[in-house]
Amino acid sequence: MKFPDPLIKGKLLKRYKRFMADVELEDGEIVVAHCANTGGMVGLKDPGLEVWLSPSRNPERKLKFSWELTRVDGHLVGIHTGHPNGIVEDAVAADKIPELTGYESLRREVKYGKNSRIDLLLEDPSGEQPKCYVEVKNVHLKRDNQTAEFPDAVTARGAKHLEELGDMVEEGHRSVMFYLVQRGDCQQFKIAGDLDPNYEQALTRALGRGVEILCYACNVTTDSVTIDKPLTLAL
Repeated sequence: MKFPDPLIKGKLLKRYKRFMADVELEDGEIVVAHCANTGGMVGLKDPGLEVWLSPSRNPERKLKFSWELTRVDGHLVGIHTGHPNGIVEDAVAADKIPELTGYESLRREVKYGKNSRIDLLLEDPSGEQPKCYVEVKNVHLKRDNQTAEFPDAVTARGAKHLEELGDMVEEGHRSVMFYLVQRGDCQQFKIAGDLDPNYEQALTRALGRGVEILCYACNVTTDSVTIDKPLTLAL
């Protein structure tokens, strides 16, 4: 995913009301940016951090900027939770994810389960491969030197998705839980069970039912966020 317009550098003043952030630009102007992230954002929302904003192309939009990146310990981290589906879609289309190759059709936001929509549905029109249901989760939490973690807050919705992925396996399809780490300074991935034990239990059940896990890190720059490499699963 390439940012359509050059990002604008600033300094974070504060995040508030979950969806808003005050940012001081390099020229001293203070703007309010939209924060497309409802999670805890541990370590990514401290006042004074370097942040990067994208300008809105919609003149009617109330907030003219969106918070895209934060720099922490010298590394850029993508905080926008609206991007992971597109990043993974681009990577699948470019055959950058070996585990998800061989499918001719890719659709997004397809209805399935109990009033849910799957992020990506991969299909083989020939019928030689079962349908592949791919749920994508954004990951940006890091609490030690090398480990990415999910979730960073309680997510009942995430646990529900795991149950529905398991249902798809039992119907004869393939299901994949894809964790996209929007940072490049991690070597492994684990579940933050201390933050949401119910989610950890739901994942254990899903694995027992045949749901697969993939986790890839990203190469994050002020120009783009793209799939980089798989991370070791420390589960």
